[in-house]
Amino acid sequence: MPRRDAAPVGEYLRLDIPLDTPLTGPEKGLVDAVEGHARNNGFYFETGDNDLSFFLHALDPAEFEGAVRALLRERGESGGATPRMHGVFTELLGKIDSVRSYGIRGGRRIYATYNRERKVRGRKEKEAARGPWFYALDHGFTPENNPLPGEFRDRVIRGDSEAVLRALPPQCVDIVITSPPYNFGLGYDTTEDGVDWERYFSKLFAVFDECIRVLKFGGRIIVNVQPLFSDSIPSHHIISHYFMEKRLIWKGEILWEKNNYNCKYTAWGSWKSPSNPYLKYTWEFLEVFSKGNQKKEGSREKVDITAEEFKKWVVAKWSIAPEKRMKEYDHPAMFPEELVMRALKLFSYEGDVVLDPFNGTGTTCVAAKKLNRGYLGIDISEKYCETAKRRLKEIL
Repeated sequence: MPRRDAAPVGEYLRLDIPLDTPLTGPEKGLVDAVEGHARNNGFYFETGDNDLSFFLHALDPAEFEGAVRALLRERGESGGATPRMHGVFTELLGKIDSVRSYGIRGGRRIYATYNRERKVRGRKEKEAARGPWFYALDHGFTPENNPLPGEFRDRVIRGDSEAVLRALPPQCVDIVITSPPYNFGLGYDTTEDGVDWERYFSKLFAVFDECIRVLKFGGRIIVNVQPLFSDSIPSHHIISHYFMEKRLIWKGEILWEKNNYNCKYTAWGSWKSPSNPYLKYTWEFLEVFSKGNQKKEGSREKVDITAEEFKKWVVAKWSIAPEKRMKEYDHPAMFPEELVMRALKLFSYEGDVVLDPFNGTGTTCVAAKKLNRGYLGIDISEKYCETAKRRLKEIL
């Protein structure tokens, strides 16, 4: 029976490299030299007539690759670094890189037994008994989607989002990415920021209701939000609870680490005291929800995220500097283009339609156009809409 490409063997993950003929003496010497670098890692080789087997427990991939390539250069063909062995180790490095499941400990990737302590007996049966996303089981959403009418595609529209979205058919956009006004009292162009919270959430949820209605089955809503700590308003939780009440499925929460430490340490009079310590948050939140199903159908040919991007970005803490062009665009609270581009590549396909109902100066639309997505941006400010249209025209 042929061996599998990657298979667990006790404490190790086994990777096999086929050989046409057995290794020569110098080639075995090269393998032994590579194995000498296992002292700080956990791996070993076994050689057969028809294959070279690599048993992998733990590894620092970058360090290992550097050691392998250095040995290939140093030993030369007479020392076993034959063209065949260059190919063997190139294939091995590729197979190691393709392993997607591992833990991380002490700077090394743990490829086997890393999740042993997390195993639960009868996990699948228990999940089935509990019911996945039980709060959304009776969502009532239909899988029948509609195209976005042509007059709304690739448009920036000035107007009240609630009213504009009412003109759209149901389930016609693939993804919503937005950052609504914070209600902090910031100086937006036309929006009154800093109104009472009931009024704020009432209007926000009216817009979100329309977003849910026009979102396709399997589509995603991503809301960037920062709680207002001075008012003790956990707006990220309030918004998430609202979407759950509307039977959307919570996919997760991404921490946008802004590395912004220019905030006060404490409330007045409570320095080094339990009186009223002020918690410093250097991040904001991206709340991610799905409509009807966790899985979004799409063509593999329309996937534009790379393997390396995927591995990095599914770790839900994104370190991205804040937008630096807010003065240039005269807007007090823009999110950076990189934030939107990551969200689009991770949660949508090329050709999908992106909606931002609080479009501001158009960052979502700009990112969508650069990534070959359709877009619809809506904002009540004429000045911001004109800025967004100008930015879009500058994209070749």
